[in-house]
Amino acid sequence: MNQQETGRFIAEKRRAKNLTQEQLAEMIGVSNKTVSKWETGGYNT
Repeated sequence: MNQQETGRFIAEKRRAKNLTQEQLAEMIGVSNKTVSKWETGGYNT
């Protein structure tokens, strides 16, 4: 699975649970900016 596929997977699963990026971030202990980077494939920034 490449970065884009991983990002799409995360976003799809998050939306299926009706969570915002901020809610998911809080649940797993990261910032909402980190979740955004994951979902857009921006791991290296």
